[in-house]
Amino acid sequence: MDYDSYNFLKFERPSDGVLLITINRPEKLNATNRALHGQLAEIWKDVDRDPETRVAVVTGEGRAFSAGGDLDMIDKQAHNFTEISSVMKEAADIVYNIVNCEKPIISAINGVAVGAGLAVAMMADISVIAEDARFTDGHIRLGVGAGDHAAIVWPILCGMAKAKYYLMTADFIDGKEAERIGLVSKAVPADQLMDEALRVAAQLAMGPQMAIRWTKRSLNHWIRQAIPIFESSLAFEMLNFFGDDVIEGSRAIQEKRAPVFPSTKP
Repeated sequence: MDYDSYNFLKFERPSDGVLLITINRPEKLNATNRALHGQLAEIWKDVDRDPETRVAVVTGEGRAFSAGGDLDMIDKQAHNFTEISSVMKEAADIVYNIVNCEKPIISAINGVAVGAGLAVAMMADISVIAEDARFTDGHIRLGVGAGDHAAIVWPILCGMAKAKYYLMTADFIDGKEAERIGLVSKAVPADQLMDEALRVAAQLAMGPQMAIRWTKRSLNHWIRQAIPIFESSLAFEMLNFFGDDVIEGSRAIQEKRAPVFPSTKP
């Protein structure tokens, strides 16, 4: 397989059958611009076709996994139907292409994770997180509904009560708490993260391939049943981009202040 077109992703083969994918925009804490957003959607189709890859591991370069969406991208998207439609398709493809990839995908969450990067981390079949890593589904902070991936998988992972709490408050969760409530597979000390993720990957890579893949396919029918919920959440998120709250949310994040959303005013 030729992965040269993925200029914001780095590829290594740490062991037989294992492909390590590193989100590689460290100067921006691996935040997703439009190019990276598209690459996070497309890469899983190539992983699925790659005869040398039996398991994929995805992590972030430097001290972040992926620190949300590039705010320039967010500002360009607001009130722009063409841009919103394009981003909406890519956001859906991130979820669907991970679900439909036959091969196991492991996320090694090494640092802060928000936005599309968090979607990749949470949609992975097995998620290993550093105990001190923190993440949030930050849509509410931005002033848009929790689309992307959360509605389709968080209630399955950690139950409705916790999903509603964290998605409606956008509170941060650390690795230990995420493991406690079942939102991730394992939490380990930061210095053990990659060793553990690669250990699990090597174990899967040497296991019975079709049995593992068909187990993934069967379990993912729980997620497929929630597709109408996901489509609704994604549509509502994108509808929010035509309102004024998202403009205030973006400005507040850039200015590092609390937002005053227009929808809270009489």
